[in-house]
Amino acid sequence: MAPASHPLLAPLSGSSKTFFFPSPNETNMFQEHPTLQSAIRVTLESAGAGLLVSAAQNALDTHDKGAMGIFTRTGGTIGLFAAMGFSFSFVSDYVANLRQTDDPLNGAAGGCAAGFVAGLKRGSLPVAFGACAGMATLIGTFQAAGNNLTGGLGDETRPEREERRLRFFKHKPLTEEA
Repeated sequence: MAPASHPLLAPLSGSSKTFFFPSPNETNMFQEHPTLQSAIRVTLESAGAGLLVSAAQNALDTHDKGAMGIFTRTGGTIGLFAAMGFSFSFVSDYVANLRQTDDPLNGAAGGCAAGFVAGLKRGSLPVAFGACAGMATLIGTFQAAGNNLTGGLGDETRPEREERRLRFFKHKPLTEEA
């Protein structure tokens, strides 16, 4: 298999690939995801987010533990966020590598794994299965919509957006007051 270059970098010398970004005129080559490397990175990032949430929980509750309450009282939040981030990233990358494709089903599988971990925190298997289904649906739908909340409208140019905005909003006719 020929080495594939990164889509944002210039093509390798001697390569027939002429496009820097994916286009309809070029074949889509799957690039394997570094499963463990990205899972560790996402774990650290989500643990940082969990630390912020734990700090907010600690600040809003009344207790006598002080600042260490971030780790002693609400520290489970940090571990939960880290475990959810790891399971999402690892499973979605693993499924993508297994299927040799990048599509919303990979994110749905990762969302199911993260939701299952969140449900296990509650100590109930039915809650874990429900959270799995909910997170898979949420993340799969989000990725199917183009990874944005506008449904793929983010790639329009400014004049196209302005023209769409003018069509959307109704215009009141200006009347002269005598």
